[in-house]
Amino acid sequence: MTPEPAEPNPQILLQLVSMKMPFGKYKDTTICDLPVSYLEWFQRKGFPKGKLGVLLATIYEIKINGLTQLLEPLKRKNT
Repeated sequence: MTPEPAEPNPQILLQLVSMKMPFGKYKDTTICDLPVSYLEWFQRKGFPKGKLGVLLATIYEIKINGLTQLLEPLKRKNT
């Protein structure tokens, strides 16, 4: 028996366009604006624990699957 997938959380998408990276080379860069190369580095090394890790893993999946256009309406709404 396979587990049911988790329900999508729309708050995560809103946080991707509003929360800024709290540390490192891209400190103060909005999570959705982080470059793929930086996200790939985290993917190899391991995403941080907690909410930040979830957000970084989510934006990584969005970017590598070419789905960044899904965030555009939220980015406009957030500015």
